[in-house]
Amino acid sequence: MDVQDMSLVLEGGTFRTIFTAGILDALMEEGIRMPYVVAVSAGAINATSYISNQPKRTLRVLTTYRNDKRYMGIRNIWREKSIFGLDFACNVIPNQLDLFDWDTYYQYPGKAEFGVTNAVTGEIEYIDALTMDKKCMLLRASCAIPLLLPEINLGGKSYFDGALTDPIPIKRAMEQGFKKHVIISTRPAGYVKKQGSKSKIAIKWLARRYPNLVKCMQQRVAGYNEILAFCHKLESEGAALIFKPDYALNDFEKNVPKIHQNYQMGYQQAKARMAEIKGFLI
Repeated sequence: MDVQDMSLVLEGGTFRTIFTAGILDALMEEGIRMPYVVAVSAGAINATSYISNQPKRTLRVLTTYRNDKRYMGIRNIWREKSIFGLDFACNVIPNQLDLFDWDTYYQYPGKAEFGVTNAVTGEIEYIDALTMDKKCMLLRASCAIPLLLPEINLGGKSYFDGALTDPIPIKRAMEQGFKKHVIISTRPAGYVKKQGSKSKIAIKWLARRYPNLVKCMQQRVAGYNEILAFCHKLESEGAALIFKPDYALNDFEKNVPKIHQNYQMGYQQAKARMAEIKGFLI
């Protein structure tokens, strides 16, 4: 389906984004290719399989390796300063175990950007996702949650998770000139963000080394709630189509049947709303 003047905006949310994967797979089944994709954090992981046109790949990888200690486990901390096995997840899996279609990815007919947070300036930066190397360093940077993952070096600069400074990158899509947007959120209706204990610890840990980053993180709760309200405003004006899970999802879900259930929720939502989606895209 030829889509014009439309953006696809993907929120992050660690394993909550398996809901996103279900929606994207439904879009791929219908041949819906968006001219612009912008994503942050784990939303970017889902975007890669969408851009490479590989339905079910995100689901297959997560359900196969979620409880594999090479993928996520304490031992990774000693090797990579991360609870996640970064090389295993971002290099071994896509290049050896569950092959990623790099050729299709690099030939995507639209534009795609992943957001990363500059550790020194504390500002969001958007990088052309189609320039990503085959060890997925851009993906690692966009998903680098402080405390859980180390800062990632790209071009001599240090970066953290893009969601720290732009959790739902709708305004970036608008800056690129797009007037209508499909937004996939990973929080249920009525969600209001509050400051968590892990965020407070991360702020203390980063305060001396990256003061500008910490200033942005201190505004994260208010910023998230504001951008969520902005998305709802766009929806009320007919400029956005928003997907949300029916219930709160576990950030680090490890129950494989539950992962399948969360995926199916997104897939079934998209299938049920497909006529609405296609009407919106025209």
